[in-house]
Amino acid sequence: MRRVMIIAGMCGLAALTACNNNDTAADRDLFNDTGNTINVNDQRAELYNRDDNRGLRNVSEDFGYVRHQRSGILEDRGSNDHYAAIDREQLADIIGKYCTDVPNVDDVSTLVTDEEVLIVYNTDSKDRFETADQVKKMAMSVVPRWYHVYVTDDERLRKNVENFATLDSDSRNVDSMIDGIVKRMLKSPQGREMNEGENANGESRGETNDNLDRDDIRERTKTGK
Repeated sequence: MRRVMIIAGMCGLAALTACNNNDTAADRDLFNDTGNTINVNDQRAELYNRDDNRGLRNVSEDFGYVRHQRSGILEDRGSNDHYAAIDREQLADIIGKYCTDVPNVDDVSTLVTDEEVLIVYNTDSKDRFETADQVKKMAMSVVPRWYHVYVTDDERLRKNVENFATLDSDSRNVDSMIDGIVKRMLKSPQGREMNEGENANGESRGETNDNLDRDDIRERTKTGK
């Protein structure tokens, strides 16, 4: 009888140990290093699930759910890391593919900076305004809401946009160069105004501090503040 009780006790202890290990593994799956993110179905860092063998998934049956909580630790800026977490090249890839789905649009070049999306496309559309509106809205549906989107069907500007591919946010005079190409793109149709408070490019009414706004975003990207 004593032997049976000892064996039963050992089995119970093993079961408790296994449960504890499973709980620890579950915690690792649910929480990231900062402890700010929980209930994440897919922890991979890529923007919009990417299958290494097939590229961007054409069909996804999984819902996406993430819960973020502000850290209770004083001076913990981990929750602001999202400013630096955007993969701009993947955003450009997604936007370009979406834009080629717009009727009469092909050969799309897309540049994503820290605040702007510049799109040059070829089209044989008879309604340039409507096509510009659709292309712009494709981009707006992908990027964070602070972004401004500029489009053009003037293919003479394609090389100008491509020249930015080797630059980054810290490149010398990059802001003034972007402002210059944007002014030229604005000569093309930009589509409808986004809403009563924003123009066709997603700029707020009376927005006069565009450069200051860009510098602020870049500073947050660097520091996470």
